[in-house]
Amino acid sequence: VMPYVALTIFLVGSIARYERDPFTWKSSSSQLLRRKQLIWGSILFHVGILFLMAGHTVGLLTPSAIYSLVLTAPQKQLLAVVSGGAFGVLCFIGLSMLLHRRLVDPRIRATSSTADIAILVLLWLQLALGLATIPLSAQHLDGSMMMKLAEWGQRVVTFRSGGVEL
Repeated sequence: VMPYVALTIFLVGSIARYERDPFTWKSSSSQLLRRKQLIWGSILFHVGILFLMAGHTVGLLTPSAIYSLVLTAPQKQLLAVVSGGAFGVLCFIGLSMLLHRRLVDPRIRATSSTADIAILVLLWLQLALGLATIPLSAQHLDGSMMMKLAEWGQRVVTFRSGGVEL
């Protein structure tokens, strides 16, 4: 039930915020200040986050019957750990550059809202937590836990009950 509650809150809250305060969905512009750091940080962050999102979506929602034609479960997990780690590091470096830029430059800091900084810090902590799980995932590369998580994700998306025991 909890994934559906979270998704409902996300959707209703997003629609309500958009209807109530449509121009609060952006951070204050600072693109004229420290432009080179903005460009590199933004590129690294966005490339990393897009590949992480795509990897999680494909990895969790692709039925094992499809990918088992090309990969075994341990190979899929190793691919996920290596590629996820690489793109996670790219994303982390880019986000660190963007956060550093907002915190260190006094002119950018003056144009930044508390929410701008809080969101960057929250994303930074989430990325750090995700990257910190890589050594734990590397300790069991048999793919069994990944298969259970994928089955759970597929059951959530297809509205099937009978959760998976982790």
